[in-house]
Amino acid sequence: MTESPLQAAATPISLVRLAGVRQIYHKSDKADLVVLDDVSMNVDAGEIVGLLGRSGSGKSTLLRIISGLLVPTGGTVHWCGERVSGPCKGLSMVFQSFALFPWLTVLANVEIGLEALGVPKDEGRRRALEAIDLIGLDGFESAYPKELSGGMRQRVGFARALVVHPRLMLMDEPFSALDVLTAETLRTDIVQLWMSGKLPIQSILMVTHNIEEAVLMCDRLLVFSANPGRVATEIRVDLPRPRNRLSPQFRQLVDDIYGLMTQTVPDEHLGRRLAGIPAATGIGMPLTSVSTNRLAGMMETLTAAPYEGRADLPDLAARLQMEADELFPAMETLQLLRFATMDQGDVHLTDDGRRFADSDVDARKRLFGQQLLAHVPLAALIGRVLEERPSHRAPFVRFSAELEDTMSEERAEETMRAIISWGRYGELFGYDEQSREFNLENP
Repeated sequence: MTESPLQAAATPISLVRLAGVRQIYHKSDKADLVVLDDVSMNVDAGEIVGLLGRSGSGKSTLLRIISGLLVPTGGTVHWCGERVSGPCKGLSMVFQSFALFPWLTVLANVEIGLEALGVPKDEGRRRALEAIDLIGLDGFESAYPKELSGGMRQRVGFARALVVHPRLMLMDEPFSALDVLTAETLRTDIVQLWMSGKLPIQSILMVTHNIEEAVLMCDRLLVFSANPGRVATEIRVDLPRPRNRLSPQFRQLVDDIYGLMTQTVPDEHLGRRLAGIPAATGIGMPLTSVSTNRLAGMMETLTAAPYEGRADLPDLAARLQMEADELFPAMETLQLLRFATMDQGDVHLTDDGRRFADSDVDARKRLFGQQLLAHVPLAALIGRVLEERPSHRAPFVRFSAELEDTMSEERAEETMRAIISWGRYGELFGYDEQSREFNLENP
């Protein structure tokens, strides 16, 4: 295996250490929003560490805390042995959205970070040209961002992050805004530069939703649970570089991670937290809004060849071009409604799931409504309240206020939006957006 020079060091040098980090946002008289809870982790020199998990697990918030841009509510953060009390020197960031200045050329965009550090102009120009060449943009120094493709703009972002010669480079989903082929090319280039020791950095800490990307690039993965975000498990990736996506070892590790993040046994509590499946089983069960079109399409795909009712999740994700952050909420909902079950990273359609896929539109709606009433207590509560009231109407706040006793206002809003969409589809009730009222009129 080819290693960067620092990877060969006998004793790892600690760059980042977090202990018991907690981040809470206070919401006046509402329930506090706990984004991170008791997060302890480290990043050593010579490694690429990935933060893997769903939206809502606080990964991007954690990057801001590590960089010193956000002070955590609790816990401690150390950078190179020193307690963090403000923005850290020796860190750089690559963003998902490129974040370039459109009125500056490529060269000027790369140089701007050096100006803030007080690097002399001649030295800054030399280092900027070196970074541009290193990242594969030689010849585009005078171009403006609007003249570049998405992949080239992200390369400018990498050059700007590298030109300051950081000890640690933070990457917040740097490939997610790119098309599949462009993202793959850029990932490969970064890994090759890392292997050759040409990157002027000691370590990389990256946030991703893409499980294959994480296995391809990282030495170690920290898998986060959601709501609130915690480090649920750590996985060491011992595969030699360059890594072959088609190798049995690579595929097995990807399968294992999918299985871990969707498991319900033997460690049911861990599996449900990782996958984002609600731990609550009553009215306070948090829901993620997934379109019924997506759910129907997934059941149709699973019913047809080559799956015939059973699919390997990584294969299904690749076929549908869905990353984990999109796939898991859909799988969660199919399980919740008993249309599917999960076993070791494989999804199995239940008899009800097959029946749904084989039915016409009206029969699908009836079946969906039946499953919703049977397995989602909030849907049953709304239906019962509407039946009992003479007007057969009830305001949105009647139910959202009850949810906010156990979850944040934002989570309650998402849960309500999910139940409105699903209840309408299942023709259990209607909802008037203007008056914000549920009703038993024709949905």
